[in-house]
Amino acid sequence: MTMNVITIDGPAASGKSTVARLVAARLGCIYINTGDMYRTVTWQAFEHGIEPVENPAGVVALLPELNLHYRLNSAGQPELQLSGRLVPQDKIRAPTVTAAVSYVAKLPEVRQWMLTRQRETVALGLVVMEGRDIGTVIFPEAKYKFYMTASPEIRARRRLMQHGEILDGATVASVAAEIAARDLLDSTRAVAPMRPPPDAVMINTDPLSAEMVAEEICRRVEERNQQQH
Repeated sequence: MTMNVITIDGPAASGKSTVARLVAARLGCIYINTGDMYRTVTWQAFEHGIEPVENPAGVVALLPELNLHYRLNSAGQPELQLSGRLVPQDKIRAPTVTAAVSYVAKLPEVRQWMLTRQRETVALGLVVMEGRDIGTVIFPEAKYKFYMTASPEIRARRRLMQHGEILDGATVASVAAEIAARDLLDSTRAVAPMRPPPDAVMINTDPLSAEMVAEEICRRVEERNQQQH
């Protein structure tokens, strides 16, 4: 079965979130940020006194207590909710969470727990989902797949512009080193490693604005739709 889902994968700070939001807005789709789901689990681990890097078993033991789902609000927009309440972006984008989230995301039990919650989002409507294993694991039969890349320096500069996610005094070099370390974790984990789907359209975003990338993705989606009608 071919899933009517648009998947956008790629490494940290490649511009996935911004582009996915733009694509969803232009095509009238539901935007799902899987990274926020992993960040929420990481944030909750800290809230429960669990150090995720040192105590992965504690993170896994916490999962049954977490009621985490995307839901549509009264305006028909998707919201990530924890026990029926909106997940606070400032909490899940704190530097401590950003530093630990890849360690949480590599846990097999966490990824299996997420699999069901991410796949259930198709019940909300046509989905644009971004992450690192969407086209390879979550929706391997998706109709539209894209993989975004960018150079380490460009990604570091983009991350520096995301207020609240980095520590004071960070530089392009230090942020690039952190991103490289996260890439290594994401691409070498035993379960669902980050890699381009073999049938994905590859887009290097270095010379392109988010608007230009979104336009390219929308153009390709619309072209394929026209070919099939």
